[in-house]
Amino acid sequence: MTTTDLHNDAPTESATDSLLAAVIYNPVKVNLDDLKAAVAAEQTAAGWPETLWFETSEEDPGQGPARKAIEARASVIIVAGGDGTVRAVAEEVAGTECALALLPSGTGNLLARNLKLTLDDAAHSLHTAFTGKDKAIDVCRIKIERADRSVDKHVYLVMAGLGLDAKMLANTDDGLKAKAGWLAYVKALVAVGKDDSELNFRYRLDGKPEQSLRAHTVMIGNCGSLPASIELIPDAALDDGAFDVVVMKPKGLGGWIQILSKVLWENGVLSRTALGRKLRTGDVDALNYATGKELILRLHRPEEIELDGDGYGTAVALKTWVEPGSLTVRVPSDAE
Repeated sequence: MTTTDLHNDAPTESATDSLLAAVIYNPVKVNLDDLKAAVAAEQTAAGWPETLWFETSEEDPGQGPARKAIEARASVIIVAGGDGTVRAVAEEVAGTECALALLPSGTGNLLARNLKLTLDDAAHSLHTAFTGKDKAIDVCRIKIERADRSVDKHVYLVMAGLGLDAKMLANTDDGLKAKAGWLAYVKALVAVGKDDSELNFRYRLDGKPEQSLRAHTVMIGNCGSLPASIELIPDAALDDGAFDVVVMKPKGLGGWIQILSKVLWENGVLSRTALGRKLRTGDVDALNYATGKELILRLHRPEEIELDGDGYGTAVALKTWVEPGSLTVRVPSDAE
């Protein structure tokens, strides 16, 4: 008998020995008793050991609990919370061997929408967490420079934005958002829609020569679907190793009509079929697209910035780049 035979005959680690789930939950978003009962049922059915539990707080929206879960050797972290909780946990999980499973909760659920996960079926989401398959997606990292020259680092999974969307989020009433969901953004949109000020900035995309530009809104998207079935960036993909830059430059009412026609009709309707995609036009004057892997942008004055639907104060400059396939997410086993 050879040494190879001896090695092959040795006892092997049970497939379930390395499996351990952790739940990171926002206590405001979940019914903890119901969630624990549902997790226990799925955990038992899958033959997994006792699940670990970590609670977020206003002071720590997810990074600290994620670090504790990773240190405890969790193989999958189930995030029960809104977009902010998902983003905070992903900040620590990206680049590790741990997988992220989503239990959508909140008004946006932006990453779940773009992964085409169920949004209102907790049982299905938990079943996916314990029995689904892994999918590698890109993560965008960003350094934000503030007016006092301090720099902070974050990740975003869906979009970063300057201009209209960031101002809208800064003007959204949190109490109304909790009661009325996305209707709260309508009130904020009306408030900022009267603001015709422009962003004035210099930028460098993928090391190309620096350029100057004036625009109403700039968005950097890792993926392109928004609530209400709005396809802002129909060609964006979570696993293409690049982000898409959207620049809005409307001039009066006609410019906004161009943007709405492009986003709601071409992106939202025509892009759903092969024939429709052939009928799509290119960029219009009010709406331009670009694709890249690194963007450096410096603003003429401090401007509001948002990450994955949450306001992040004001920025005077940013550097953002893509880390391809650096986050593992759990999707249904029958997903394409």
